[in-house]
Amino acid sequence: MEKIKLIWDFRGPSSKHTATHFKTHLLEFFEAEKLEYYTCEVEAVNESYHYTFVITNKSNLVLIKSALKPNRGQLVKAG
Repeated sequence: MEKIKLIWDFRGPSSKHTATHFKTHLLEFFEAEKLEYYTCEVEAVNESYHYTFVITNKSNLVLIKSALKPNRGQLVKAG
């Protein structure tokens, strides 16, 4: 099954806190919807730019896109 990486960007002085808080809600959403995911993390680009991402099955894209509106996404290469 194809996997995708969906990304939500957060910028500003509270970006780390916001990205971490969003991760909590993202995991709650996956649990409530009974969706499978492979990893969900927060990454720092610099002090004022963090992003939250999840890697999940491409089949979940329509539901996640309409409910949570990720800023961007990409296919995950197998292997």
